[in-house]
Amino acid sequence: MPPFFNQITILAPGLLGASLGQAVAAEQLTQRTVVWARRPETRLECEEQPWCAATCSDPGEAVQAADLVVLCMPVAQIVPTLERIAPHLAAGTLVTDVGSTKSLICRQAEHLMPPGCHFIGSHPMAGSERTGMANAQVDLFVERPCFVTPLPESDPQAVETVVRFWKALHMKLTTLSPAKHDEIVAAISHLPHLVATAICLALREGDPDWARLAGNGLRDTTRVAAGSPTLWRAICEQNREEVLRALQGFEKSLQQVRSALENRDYPQLEHLLDLGKQYRQTLDGPSAPR
Repeated sequence: MPPFFNQITILAPGLLGASLGQAVAAEQLTQRTVVWARRPETRLECEEQPWCAATCSDPGEAVQAADLVVLCMPVAQIVPTLERIAPHLAAGTLVTDVGSTKSLICRQAEHLMPPGCHFIGSHPMAGSERTGMANAQVDLFVERPCFVTPLPESDPQAVETVVRFWKALHMKLTTLSPAKHDEIVAAISHLPHLVATAICLALREGDPDWARLAGNGLRDTTRVAAGSPTLWRAICEQNREEVLRALQGFEKSLQQVRSALENRDYPQLEHLLDLGKQYRQTLDGPSAPR
């Protein structure tokens, strides 16, 4: 049975937050959804949405009657926002987030929560290089992976409620430690973004006219590099050690490819290409996210 809340409060209704509001309404998981947004024009836009019951100009006011609070801002703003709302949380309030780094956030959040309230970290892998409410989708979370990252001391019932919440939105759940989460996403998310950025940096040193000659292969390979530099700077800062380890592994693989080509070891080059092809095909398997 899916969880049901009298009030869910969404803080920062961008792509993920607005999509969450739509999805929660579609699945009838709450009696009302309240939104806090920093900009007045965003609050006005939310007030026109059928899934939004009310908006607030102050995040502390927005969370006062909430059963569940979801922090949907960029990772650098999650802990500062939690500091602002913590004094206003009613006993029993459950707080989660959608940030793509977890260790720093979860450790700091645990110390900020007032008695009787619980923070359980989450990371729905449903983002996009596109941002803002205009790109929100009611089915953004369907069949996508989602991490839930409790600490050893986290309340088991709170963890179960967060797990059931994301499952009710038809996500594929994995529960693990914040540290293990950061190791995994450094490899499968943060590294690809930096590699795509590096490709773009290399190409911009060439003839600018080459860009208009590019096909879909380059566009597909570098799509994620279109993401917000400010957001990705914060992600790399918070997950620095794991990102560096992922980059080291990538550099080793790149050196294998370069060495095979330099040495005219074309059988080895073909072998490496085949290994890459085999791994790429696993991403299109039955359990792969959309």
